[in-house]
Amino acid sequence: MSTWGQLNLMDPASPIQAEMLLFHDHAIVLLVGIFSFVALIGVKLAFNKFSSRTMHEAQQLETVWTIVPAFLLIWLALPSLRLLYLLDEQSNNGIVLKSTGHQWYWSYEVPAAGIESFDSYMVQDPDLSHGEYRLLEVDNRATIPYDMNTTVIATSADVLHAWTLPSMGIKMDAVPGRLNSMGMFVESPGVYYGQCSEICGANHSFMPIVVEAVDIADFLA
Repeated sequence: MSTWGQLNLMDPASPIQAEMLLFHDHAIVLLVGIFSFVALIGVKLAFNKFSSRTMHEAQQLETVWTIVPAFLLIWLALPSLRLLYLLDEQSNNGIVLKSTGHQWYWSYEVPAAGIESFDSYMVQDPDLSHGEYRLLEVDNRATIPYDMNTTVIATSADVLHAWTLPSMGIKMDAVPGRLNSMGMFVESPGVYYGQCSEICGANHSFMPIVVEAVDIADFLA
């Protein structure tokens, strides 16, 4: 993968992540515009030989540089608030995927489909097959149907963990004694990778997350 490709966000596989990418581009336009304007003013001031020791205030200028940033903040805040409300939306239908963090692996269960709890460990380097990703592949993937609402419930059996799946726009804390939930809608079949995003101990880097989205018929089979 190229260096430029590594700087980009993952391709979206859910509507929420697509909205996040749009907001990212929206914010970048604002930031690049502000940076360019400030850089231009800085260069002009550096080469400007004019000065005035008698001017103590500029009411009109102060009014402008107070009002304009306020409008820019509103331009940034409105889509941000919309995205926050979208993240809180959870469907009442679909299936539930329960994820439990352990030191240092994940366990999953899908009660509605009769899938009892199973553990998901990282595959060690000598056991990797051709084409599998080092430090990201697991022995038992969490399987869900695509094109269907899925509610992910995260908790922990020991310390703080974080269930993170970038392609789905999900980053959720797994807290001992507490259930956190987020909605997920996978738009296409595939295998999606993530990792624990909470520093949970010595082997924090070795508890990846792999979710495989399949057709509903294959899922029920």
